[in-house]
Amino acid sequence: MSLQDCAGSDDRFSSYVEGLAGVIGHADRVKPLRDYCTGLMMPCARKSVEPMAAVTAPGRTAAQHQSLLHFVGQASWSDERVLAKVCEMVLPV
Repeated sequence: MSLQDCAGSDDRFSSYVEGLAGVIGHADRVKPLRDYCTGLMMPCARKSVEPMAAVTAPGRTAAQHQSLLHFVGQASWSDERVLAKVCEMVLPV
């Protein structure tokens, strides 16, 4: 991937997260969603919440770990709506 390929990636990532935020329900899920998606994109050896927490909030890893665990394990949203939104945003028309 070249630097030219990366141009606008922050904006595209923000748009992607905003799109998903529209279907996950509560506004208080947006930050954990952004952190979780960021963690998935980071070059961590493991994609579990513990290393993601360390990368996305190094100064408050324990609290971030709990937040991410709650986000993936307890937050209820429609998987169908989320997957439909992902398809809408990433598949070519």
